Order: sequence, then structure tokens, then C-alpha cells
Amino acid sequence: MGMIRNIKEEIRIIRERDPAIHSSMEVFLYPSFKVMLHYRIAHKLYLRKHYFWARWVSQRAVRKTGIEIHPGAKIGKGLFIDHGNGVIIGETAELGDNVTLFQGVTLGGTGKEHGKRHPTVGNNVMICSGAKVLGSFKVGDNSKIGAGSVVLEEVPPNSTVVGVPGRVVKRNNVSLPQDSMDQYLPDPVREDIVELQRSNTALTNRLIELEEKLKYYMKEAQNDSNI
Repeated sequence: MGMIRNIKEEIRIIRERDPAIHSSMEVFLYPSFKVMLHYRIAHKLYLRKHYFWARWVSQRAVRKTGIEIHPGAKIGKGLFIDHGNGVIIGETAELGDNVTLFQGVTLGGTGKEHGKRHPTVGNNVMICSGAKVLGSFKVGDNSKIGAGSVVLEEVPPNSTVVGVPGRVVKRNNVSLPQDSMDQYLPDPVREDIVELQRSNTALTNRLIELEEKLKYYMKEAQNDSNI
């Protein structure tokens, strides 16, 4: 009964979050579906300290899906991995409920820590394509990590993070990422360039204004000397 319940849950999750799905049968072809079934088995083996067999099951999943989830990772309900090739989830990573990952995401360590060395991802978090979240820290609930970002420190709840290294560019956007599946995020580099252009224009206009005033005063001074 537990296996059937897990299968029904995975079908529901994928159908809710992927508009490309037209039937429940298609779900059986999805890497996300396959890897999660393997993960649930491997995780149970890991908890029973059958480490070799846990790894054996998880490595079969890697070969079939291109997604590597360590059997020791702790994953809540509702994980969805969209086009998941290249996704890596480390041994001490912890994922809350309703997390969405896209291709190429890494939840890894920095190589400098022992014990808990992978990130803890809160509920309702979206991590977009190619993002790297490295280290033992928390990504707060309802947050988004932009495509290609490298996150090396804690992310507050309800935040949007982009860039290398990642920085918070938006706070308290409380809409749930898994409801919208919107990967469009602010571009802080473009915003900085626009602000620089605006400042440069204002400075140029000010200099022109001062130049005109200087010419006026010089002309007035010349007129006074002629008198």
C-alpha cells in the first residue's frame, strides 16, 4: 500500500507542476518519477545501515535518469525535479515540502566541512537551472534561487536570490513558487547599469547647466571690464 500511495503522490505532483503532461501514463516516463521511487527504497536501506545496497539502488537511478540523490538525503513531500539531468543532492542535504528543482542544480558541500555539510532547503522553494547551493546553511521557506546562481550563505525566507555569488534582490514575495513555476527573476546587473546610466545622464545635465552659467558669468564680467 505504501508503494501505491507513493506512486499516486508522484503522479499528482508532476501533473500539477508540468503543463507538458497530457496523461498520467506519461508520468511513468519522467526522470523525476523514476528517481523518487528509487530514492524512497534507497533511503530506507540507508536508514537500516545497508549502505552498499542503498548505494546500489541509487546508482541504478543515476544511470536511468541522470539525477543523483544520495540515499542519506532527507526529502519531504512533493519534490519535483523538472528536466532533471545533472541534478545532484548530497548526503546531508535536507529538503522540505513542495520543493522544485530544475536541471543542473547542485545541493552540495564546500569540501571543508565534516558532519552536516550540505544545505537545508525549506518548504515551497524553487531552485532554477544550473544553480549551485553549497554549504551547510538554510534556504528559507518560499524562496527562489535564480538560474546559474552560486549560493554560499543563508537565504532568508520569502527571498529571491540571483548572481555569482548569490545575493538577495527581493524580499517578502510570499507567492508560492510551485504554484506559478515562474523562472523569470530580476536582473541585478541590468538594474545597476540602468541606474548608472540614469546617474550619468543627471550628472551630464548638471555639468552642462554649470557650463552655461559659467559662460554667462564670464560674459557679464567681460562686459563690466569693458565699461
